Amino acid sequence: MSAITNPDHIAQMRILTLRQALRLEMLGMKKGGRSAYAILKAEGYKGTRQAIFDQLTEQRAEWLGESV
Repeated sequence: MSAITNPDHIAQMRILTLRQALRLEMLGMKKGGRSAYAILKAEGYKGTRQAIFDQLTEQRAEWLGESV
């Protein structure tokens, strides 16, 4: 098992986790507290849920060296 200790990697994992939470919100799943969409909007992302999800998907592909 490995641990993520680099602050940059921790921030990336947080964004990837919020991306997955946003995906579930778009499918209709709800949770208590602030929505992933609200958190991402506060982080500075702009647009609809789908537009933000698309931005995060592109960012994920960039980090992982994949093509979208």
